[in-house]
Amino acid sequence: MDSIETTFTALSRRMTRLSPPAPIAGVQPPLSSLIERVNTAKQQYQPGLRR
Repeated sequence: MDSIETTFTALSRRMTRLSPPAPIAGVQPPLSSLIERVNTAKQQYQPGLRR
């Protein structure tokens, strides 16, 4: 059984060989749209709110 140091070193070497992730292609929604969706979701969980 390998020691934790040996295992960590092997993992670190493998990680340095990996290429960085590619950026996600596509159009990002505007920040104001995301904020509006969050606020709408928060209002649905308000205690005492009638649906």
